[in-house]
Amino acid sequence: MRLFQLRIIGVCVVLLAVGVAGFRLLTEADRDGKPIVVGTTDTVSSLDPAGAYDAGSWAIFTNIYQSLLTYTPGTDEPVPDAAESCDFAGEALRTFVCELRPDVRFADGGDITAEDVKYSFDRIRRIADPQGPLPLLDTLESIRTEGDRITFRLRTADATFPFKIATGAGAIVDPDHYDAGTLREGGSVNGSGPYVLESWRDGEEARLAPNTNYRGAVSRLGKPVTIRYYDEPEQLAAAWKERSVDVAARQLPPSVLAAEADEPGPGVEVAESTGETIRSMVFNLRDGSPVADPAVRRAVAAVVDRTALARDVHQRTVDPLFSLIPKGIPAHTTPFFDRHPEPDPRAARALLENAGVGLPVRFTLAYSQGAATDAEAELLGQQLEDSGLFEIEVREYDWKKFQKGYAAGAFDAYCVGWVADFPDADTFTAPVIGADSAYHNGYHNPEVDKLIRATQRQEHRHRTMEDFAALQEIVAEDVPLLPLLQRRNFVLSQDVAGTPYLSDGHGMWRLWALSRS
Repeated sequence: MRLFQLRIIGVCVVLLAVGVAGFRLLTEADRDGKPIVVGTTDTVSSLDPAGAYDAGSWAIFTNIYQSLLTYTPGTDEPVPDAAESCDFAGEALRTFVCELRPDVRFADGGDITAEDVKYSFDRIRRIADPQGPLPLLDTLESIRTEGDRITFRLRTADATFPFKIATGAGAIVDPDHYDAGTLREGGSVNGSGPYVLESWRDGEEARLAPNTNYRGAVSRLGKPVTIRYYDEPEQLAAAWKERSVDVAARQLPPSVLAAEADEPGPGVEVAESTGETIRSMVFNLRDGSPVADPAVRRAVAAVVDRTALARDVHQRTVDPLFSLIPKGIPAHTTPFFDRHPEPDPRAARALLENAGVGLPVRFTLAYSQGAATDAEAELLGQQLEDSGLFEIEVREYDWKKFQKGYAAGAFDAYCVGWVADFPDADTFTAPVIGADSAYHNGYHNPEVDKLIRATQRQEHRHRTMEDFAALQEIVAEDVPLLPLLQRRNFVLSQDVAGTPYLSDGHGMWRLWALSRS
């Protein structure tokens, strides 16, 4: 997969050299203005950046909103977008200064000011929505502006702050359209990204048109795009089969992915790369939860067979994951594998009996949408019950009820995916196991928080490896969550170029990279 990524970077360099910004030249099909149709099973929780911290919402945010910084294909470091420049002031990593571009405007033509940027960040913190991106801004203390300059003051040193504001958490909104204290409802948007949202039907369709007012890192506007949302992977598969979508991005059933990857149909391109999306079982550690006792969680970790999940449910389109930080991220280790290379029900029984836990342990396992999630949850429940140690009730919820449920602590355990916000191990630690975890599962370990801060203080990221290794060992010991699988990134297309640029595996969707081939 690394070779694949390097080849893509090489292609980008060649195309840039001939002046086409890494994308293919226009064909007659491009000129006819027919939208490129992209199909997905993602759910958009909210069109307001203060109210969403999920892959589906952020995928569209990166097209209709603009942040001070962004990511270009094949790079791990953020580059200026709405900003002209950004950098830390001094060596303490507690003051981050950006100069706003002089020509940035909202889609309706209104100028963007430094005060608008400050307002956008302050608004996220003021609203503090449970489904919002506040966990990413936990080190932010204050913001001040002077002319076109925005100065961020941080509570503690945070070398990852530039990564964070290049995400949906840094989306700039118009104060005239977005109330300071409440989320914006409905389907209208006034952002400054490469696209404008022409129309919106919640859960069904988004029509995007190039934003002629856009000024930023994207050097060439894209083509009109229609995103179609499907409730189930099987519905997306049917749309792909009948070619009512040009691109199928997330998530097709494993059987379809496996078949297409093995033998693509005529004219079909399969872009596959190492994914930075993981799937975990998260445990509710609140008092009274049947999985609050760490012995119960360690026993679950000893029983679960990830290899069977990857093989029997996902048909090897995913990889077993034995750590909080996935493969492909430099800090990756395998502490769960080191403890239990194979499922070990005897060890699990000993853990429970030594802790005086009554058998069987009964708890509910919740899940929501996604490819093969029904089969995945059923097999997990079966594996646990076959050990003779557990009785599991599996429950499915629609995405919005699921989000509200786990935020409120309504589930004993739940399975959920996590898409990297940016290409650094911090995105799998601070917002997941930190004190203000986006998982809302009641986990708090002062040593974890201390190590997280230590990694964030280190500007040279290769020097964080020992601390990240220690974090992963603590997670394998405490088991606030159980890593299960790492997804590969698949994008299927027919007669559409640019799909390898669509995503680097984290939250961005570069719809402007797509063109008719």
